[in-house]
Amino acid sequence: MRCGSGGTPAGSLVDGRIVDVEAVATALRQLIARTDIMETRALVAASDATATFRILSLRATATDQEVEASVARDMQLMPNQMSTHWVDLQVGGGDRMVYAVAWDRSLIGRIAEVVKSAGLEVAAVDLKSACIARMAAVPSSVVVDISSDPAEALLIDNHVPRLWHSFPLDVLSDNLESALAGPLRSVLKYYNRNRAQKFGRDEPIFIS
Repeated sequence: MRCGSGGTPAGSLVDGRIVDVEAVATALRQLIARTDIMETRALVAASDATATFRILSLRATATDQEVEASVARDMQLMPNQMSTHWVDLQVGGGDRMVYAVAWDRSLIGRIAEVVKSAGLEVAAVDLKSACIARMAAVPSSVVVDISSDPAEALLIDNHVPRLWHSFPLDVLSDNLESALAGPLRSVLKYYNRNRAQKFGRDEPIFIS
């Protein structure tokens, strides 16, 4: 296996969204060249700033048409701008649980442009949160990425991303623990609202 990482030119990415397609594509081409990667198919982990996801719980007998209606209602879509996709997480056992994603077509389109301009073929585009949830070593945790700007906190419960939150962070702060405490407390408080079993007592926090 080969791996590598690299930055992008200042101003080419803003809050996870691509502003300068060619600048980001050039950085990606240079990264591939430095690492001698010959593979041409790419799985793209897109920032959650480009999309949004929801976990919906419906009655077990809900039809696909009812799921579609619930997704549209809950995510307040703009059909001329947004696309959606949903998959079943659980069918039967009392509820039909659905993972739904809605994304801005123009933002995802820029990502595809970057990858193609760098000489790669887009095999799939997935949310960063979903990619992290799939590879996490434990079923439930909070993952904090302080290398992103703004920083990101992802809450994973039972292998499923449940909540994504971005927040400004001074990574040069003398007391990083204190700087992270407020945003993490907000994430846990929001997720634990109306939950009998509180999340965060035993689950680990990973910081990247």
